[in-house]
Amino acid sequence: MNTDMIEHEALKLPTSARAALAHKLLESLDAPSDNEVEELWLNEAELRAAEIDSGSVQLVSSEAVSRKAWALLR
Repeated sequence: MNTDMIEHEALKLPTSARAALAHKLLESLDAPSDNEVEELWLNEAELRAAEIDSGSVQLVSSEAVSRKAWALLR
């Protein structure tokens, strides 16, 4: 099915359905691509590694995090 056929069929939809479809299509334009997401995560990992290397953040053990999480759940 080509875009002309999709458009033709979409225009047959009720107004509310066309609006919902238009909203979903517009949202999809704002979503980052898989490559962009991967690059953002890589940048975040590099930033966190640099913070650890520079000593600007204090590391917390997984045991301490687990204890705190369980305490919050009680």
